[in-house]
Amino acid sequence: MKNYFDLTGQVAVVTGCSTGLGVQMANALANQGCNIVALARRQDKIDAVAAEIKATYGVETMAVRCDVTDTQMVVDAVKAILDRFGRIDILINNAGTGAVAPAEEITDEQFSNELNIDLFGSFKMAREIAKAAMIPAKYGRIINIASMYGLVGNKVAPCSPYHAAKGGVVNLTRGLAGEWSKYGITVNSICPGYFWTPLTASTLDTDWFKEYAKTVIPMERYGNEGELDSAAVFLASPASSYVSGVMLPVDGGYTCV
Repeated sequence: MKNYFDLTGQVAVVTGCSTGLGVQMANALANQGCNIVALARRQDKIDAVAAEIKATYGVETMAVRCDVTDTQMVVDAVKAILDRFGRIDILINNAGTGAVAPAEEITDEQFSNELNIDLFGSFKMAREIAKAAMIPAKYGRIINIASMYGLVGNKVAPCSPYHAAKGGVVNLTRGLAGEWSKYGITVNSICPGYFWTPLTASTLDTDWFKEYAKTVIPMERYGNEGELDSAAVFLASPASSYVSGVMLPVDGGYTCV
């Protein structure tokens, strides 16, 4: 019997892998036999994540401290990963932030920071890993974590820099898919809806937002832990070999109405 989603022996780099959705997706890939490189800025957090994943799934892990906005750190991180594993098969660009304020009050620094982390940081990681590992191997899976807010606007949580950055990630995905598919590299985006993370909990836990969610989400609830996992595993696997440049909303139907 064929396991379409077997990732045994492959190596995945997951950015923003200190908490939240990044850790969940890293666990999902490890469950399929994938070796995991947890990449984020806080060494203590990624050390703990890497140790737990190794103990739970028996795969090889590595924790690499890296700020995705720092080009030299990205270059050094990729070199260290290749020195250890000799390959990088999968990249999940999950590192991100979110500035919430009315557009007329957003500062230049807030807007620039959002673009630097969410958009430019994703590009830097993709550029270096494609150049150093995936193009030479003629194989790769790049998954950019965008957002449903990269596909639509909203009236309830003003965050224009986030909309701009994630919209950029959506079309960056298309651009890279257009360029790199000839090398056997697929580039796709997952566009999550409302999920609990350290960034969103203070908003999602309020009674008024829960009521709002019931009116705008056809499923009338937030996403549960693990509900991004199957999308990540599919797009990371050999089974998605003819899927590239796709935006996959995982949003309970938010963007369909």
